[in-house]
Amino acid sequence: MSSCQICERRRPRRYCPGVRGDICAPCCGEEREVSVDCPLDCPYLVEARRHDRLPDVNPDEFPNADIRIKEGFIDEHANLLIAVARSLLESSLETGGATDFDVREALEAIVRTYRTRQSGLIYETRPANPYAAAIQQALQTRIDDGSRRLHEATGMHVVRDSEVLALLVFLQRLEIQHNNGRRRGRAFLHFLLQHFPRQPESLTSA
Repeated sequence: MSSCQICERRRPRRYCPGVRGDICAPCCGEEREVSVDCPLDCPYLVEARRHDRLPDVNPDEFPNADIRIKEGFIDEHANLLIAVARSLLESSLETGGATDFDVREALEAIVRTYRTRQSGLIYETRPANPYAAAIQQALQTRIDDGSRRLHEATGMHVVRDSEVLALLVFLQRLEIQHNNGRRRGRAFLHFLLQHFPRQPESLTSA
């Protein structure tokens, strides 16, 4: 009789695409996004998302609390938010093995970069974490390319660094709210997949 490929004791009950073998239900629950890299479309992961216990968040403890997002700002910049969020998602998914915690580091680094721009300096903060660094670089490239195309199409610099900074901080706060705390968790990335268009958006539609 076969046994679970994780614990090697209990009888397997389901196929796990993360380990490419059959596992038992307890191991699925305990090791999901902890020791197992779960594909975002795994049906057991999707079902588990509905019961994820997200962290209790105190908005007063958000990083970059001095950057206030005024009421109506998100609605006014909805297309730009879609473009930046989708760019973040694509940059994260193309970085194999990246988790929500890597996304968190990437967002913090790129926020710091935009903050230095506000002071008139050009200095790019790069995370030591290679996954976070890859996400940050890909995201920055997408934002810069989108801004360039928009400028070429309109002849105007219509995307302000201050607007991009505010949206990056907004996404940073969403990541904190939706991170399930699991070491290999990608609940925030799953959130982005659910709430933003599946087709890539460009800043030219902002």
